[in-house]
Amino acid sequence: MKYFFALISFLLIVETSSAQLFKKEKINYDANQGRGSTDNNRLRWGYFLGINSYDFNFDYEADLQDIYVKKSPGFSVGLIGNLRINNFIDIRLEPGLLITTRELYYNQEWFQGIPDVKESDIIREVKSTYIHIPLLVKFSTKRINNFKPFIVGGFSTALNLSSNQDNPEDNNNGQFRTTKNSLFYELGFGIDFYLYNFKFTPSIRGLFGINDELIRDEDPNSPWTGNIAGMQTRGVFINFTFQ
Repeated sequence: MKYFFALISFLLIVETSSAQLFKKEKINYDANQGRGSTDNNRLRWGYFLGINSYDFNFDYEADLQDIYVKKSPGFSVGLIGNLRINNFIDIRLEPGLLITTRELYYNQEWFQGIPDVKESDIIREVKSTYIHIPLLVKFSTKRINNFKPFIVGGFSTALNLSSNQDNPEDNNNGQFRTTKNSLFYELGFGIDFYLYNFKFTPSIRGLFGINDELIRDEDPNSPWTGNIAGMQTRGVFINFTFQ
């Protein structure tokens, strides 16, 4: 339901933006016309709302059937601090709270030689609540009327508040463990829309894990972790920014 209301809000904003951006008479909203732009300020602040979709990328020791990752839409919210370098380059800090859930489905061949394998053994739920802190560089084009496309990239770190890294129990007790801290690099693009009262920015960004996030079971031959050489997060963000 929350995604439905977010979609309706987005469509209403886009409709308003289109009316302002593409009508015959072009009105450029600058610092002297409404509050639609604070681009000339050295420091700018804002917030974002969005949805996310997280995945895992696995590397394996032996050639077994891939682990299937069932993804669920997650929610993102956070703040923005923007440092203007010049008309085309900005440095951004975007600390936020990101909530997501993934389910891992193992193939039966991972459990060869193990008797009485139950359905609960082949499914693992991974819930994550991240304090996510990216440091990004934004490269913009020249402003065209009331919109300005850009690309963005950088690095980020995240603290997983739902991590069970220190839990002494492992998959034999139903506990699939991941690390508390993760590192990523991020790439994306978007468009700044200059409205009368604020600047609205929809953007899409991909996130790619750098470090191995798997905490392995004590048994080196564990059917859940023994064949995994590496596990890194992959993710896609769709953010709506207001400044």
